[in-house]
Amino acid sequence: MRRFPRVMWIVCVVVGAIAIVVGATTYVVVSKTLRDQHIKVADDAPFLAGNDVTGPLTAYAQAIALSNHAKEIGGGRTYAELPQDDPKRSSVMTADFLQASLYTSVVAFGVAILIAVLGVMFLLLGLALRELDRRTTAAETRMQAPATTNVAPAPVT
Repeated sequence: MRRFPRVMWIVCVVVGAIAIVVGATTYVVVSKTLRDQHIKVADDAPFLAGNDVTGPLTAYAQAIALSNHAKEIGGGRTYAELPQDDPKRSSVMTADFLQASLYTSVVAFGVAILIAVLGVMFLLLGLALRELDRRTTAAETRMQAPATTNVAPAPVT
């Protein structure tokens, strides 16, 4: 049982470091994938209009713009509400698919950030456990050492 705290702090530090790397890598990969698509936020987007879609906020802004465009094309009706023979249906469907893809990237960014933050928390927990293990080991060593004092015995009267 003595080794358990040491094993736990090592596991926490390793898991934390891995989670930080995985979270950061995922964020970079999703960002690069979006950047490679050369998507610009529509001019009529509620915010960040004209910016390249490379991050969660720009992806979200473009998804909102696509949603508005799809409603406009469909006359206020969704893909499911349009008749199957309506020629606008395929345009609304394409807009819905693109919007879903952008929302998926927004979720991926969120998960990547969550993983990295949890990695930092695990890393800090591991360092705290290491310090507690060090202090506990030092206290146990002091308690096991023979007590030596330089106090003279009290005189007998």
